[in-house]
Amino acid sequence: MQITITARHFELTKSIRDYVESSCLKLKKYFDQIITIHVTLALENSRNICELSLHAGKFGLQSEAEEMDMYLSIDNALNKMEAQIKKLKDRVTDHQKRALKEQFDDFSRASDIQITNTDRVRRTIKTKRVVTEALEIHEAIEKMEANKEDFLIFRNIETDRINVLVKKDNENFKLFEP
Repeated sequence: MQITITARHFELTKSIRDYVESSCLKLKKYFDQIITIHVTLALENSRNICELSLHAGKFGLQSEAEEMDMYLSIDNALNKMEAQIKKLKDRVTDHQKRALKEQFDDFSRASDIQITNTDRVRRTIKTKRVVTEALEIHEAIEKMEANKEDFLIFRNIETDRINVLVKKDNENFKLFEP
């Protein structure tokens, strides 16, 4: 995270710079994808103005506060920014959860395909789309035994490829790798 501080119409002291930097670092605990923060401090007619511009991924947030004390204006601007970040984070995580749920629902729906050969034999193929989970082989075996399933389709962490693990009997398994 890059923090840039600009002072207008007054000399920026080390204590104010340190205070702004330490306060901005606290925003990182709410949203860790912050790229840059630009802080503009201005002194106009005995009014202390603090403007914050935050860039996080494809989002840009801004807040502004005006007080009689510079430290108080910094705190108020950061509180406003903190509220915006919390709102953004809730909106982004809710959207991602909703999108993942919709994607999983789409993949888990089974569909029937009717195929007719030249010999006029009708065959029905049932298709089920699954979302694969990244697992190691021993984790896949444990998951299969826990769920008491005959096979498991998973993404092998070691090879980063789709694998199928089939249970032959109580002790033996067969692993299909592409």
